[in-house]
Amino acid sequence: MKFTKICRRLSYEHKSLVARGFSTVSDKWQSVVGLEVHAQLNTESKLFSGAQNTFGGVVNNCVSLFDAAVPGTLPVLNRKCVELGIMTALALSCKVNEVSTFDRKHYFYADLPTGYQITQQRNPLANDGVINFQVFTPGIHKKPYRKSSKIKQIQLEQDSGKSLHDAELKRSLIDLNRAGAPLIELVFEPDLEDGEEAAALVKELVLIVQRLGACTGRMEEGALRVDANVSIRRPGDPLSTRTEIKNIGSVRGVAGAIRHEIERQKTILDNGGHIINETRAWDATARVTIPMRDKEVVQDYRYMPEPNLPPLRVNLKTDIEHRDVLSVPLIQEKIPELPEQSRKKLIEDFGLRPETSIQLVNEPTLLDYFQNLTSDKTRNPTKVANFLINDLMTVLNKKKLSADDCPLTVKQLKELTDMLLSKDINLEICRNVLDELIVISDDDVSPLDVVEEKGWKLKSNEDELTKLCIEVLENNPKLVKQYKNGKTKVFKALLGILSKSNNKVDMSVASKIMEGLLKK
Repeated sequence: MKFTKICRRLSYEHKSLVARGFSTVSDKWQSVVGLEVHAQLNTESKLFSGAQNTFGGVVNNCVSLFDAAVPGTLPVLNRKCVELGIMTALALSCKVNEVSTFDRKHYFYADLPTGYQITQQRNPLANDGVINFQVFTPGIHKKPYRKSSKIKQIQLEQDSGKSLHDAELKRSLIDLNRAGAPLIELVFEPDLEDGEEAAALVKELVLIVQRLGACTGRMEEGALRVDANVSIRRPGDPLSTRTEIKNIGSVRGVAGAIRHEIERQKTILDNGGHIINETRAWDATARVTIPMRDKEVVQDYRYMPEPNLPPLRVNLKTDIEHRDVLSVPLIQEKIPELPEQSRKKLIEDFGLRPETSIQLVNEPTLLDYFQNLTSDKTRNPTKVANFLINDLMTVLNKKKLSADDCPLTVKQLKELTDMLLSKDINLEICRNVLDELIVISDDDVSPLDVVEEKGWKLKSNEDELTKLCIEVLENNPKLVKQYKNGKTKVFKALLGILSKSNNKVDMSVASKIMEGLLKK
């Protein structure tokens, strides 16, 4: 009896892991993932110079003498960068340090003119935070589940330049526009289990820094870059040799790179091999990680205190902002509503399902649409949310557009949802109207104009619908006979035939008419 219960319990746990998206290909291995994220701060100038901090400028056009490492130039700390760094740390429940210091991290690449990077390795801006997030990928997870990851430290540091490789000329050129750009590096503890959890963490972090205005979060522009440390071990064993995947440039890339690296390491160990401590890159086209170089260790960087910058001091105790010392309590007051708070409001105030709240908050444009469409409280929140997630996103995906690229105005969406909810149009026509409006991309064109021009308004005239229903019944005598013999399930089939023959029929009215005709 006890053995049977144990077997049932193991089976339940196995199904639970599968439902949450965990791989059970090799149960003897446990994967461990830790992230390091570099977020470029959204400021007008760089961290230690007055050069413009921008994306996509003319090559080597945003470079100060300090950025180019001209002898005799000195760093001057950008106050706005410190404010945004502190705000991010507070939003992630970190302990902001009253005193932090800067260090030189030495490495010799052509895109780093000084031969070192100014960072905060030993005494960072903040420590000991946590990020809570929901893991939910439709098609992989049946239900969302909560996860958290501890933050070891958050530090300010400068970015390096960019190497441009010319394969034909077989030479490399350097663009220093990004050199000295302000970054915060967030170092997470190795407490994630797979790529989906890592991707969910990165998505949540992007939403948070966007809400704060600290970073644009545009991974395609390099504004937020992810390094993933991946290892596998036997359950209960200490952490084993890890590999680092550098500069992953998309949320889905994070999931794919980590998933591939876990499987690669499992294959090596299952075949009796050993994992090498190395740095790898993610090839998004081939969907594999490829070796770059041996992994550096702390000693390789020869850390030393930065002699040209004094310790950074902030005020933790009072809310009085002095001219030279930043007040942490005043910065705390400026933190807006965060994504997790928005999800709770959607569930508590609008009665939405957790899955729906996650999908809305994960797409800020959809959330903005939802808030506008439900502001006057005349529209059903659940139906509005389903319309945005299922119908609008379906049409946008077919057009290969993201929610951010949606050209529709709130006014157009209000009119269209009202027509759908009042049953002037059905779902199929609604999607056709969305398709037309996206193609036209004109704020002055209303959904009603499109419906009238195309003749798409639903037929609700009872005499006209009665004729259509009679025609369907006369053309399908077998189904009618089955219905009258007690097989009432065929009623849906008859309605389906009517719908296919004429997609402009008000099915709620037609259903009542057909039911009445069948009872005669």
